[in-house]
Amino acid sequence: MQKIIRNAIRCNICNEVIESKRVHEYKVCSCGACGVDGGHEYLRRTFREKGCFTELSVTEVPEENVEQH
Repeated sequence: MQKIIRNAIRCNICNEVIESKRVHEYKVCSCGACGVDGGHEYLRRTFREKGCFTELSVTEVPEENVEQH
């Protein structure tokens, strides 16, 4: 399972970066075109149209979940 380090997006319309830092902390950009939610628990996106935001989130897979060959 992946660990969420940063939960953020950039709106491609108003260019604002929005970040959710706590669970259920729903943030919307200033033009209202997109939103982000979930903090470090889950990644949720809302948007008016496809392609209106750029993903900026950072995740990692904990070492105990990485398969070794």
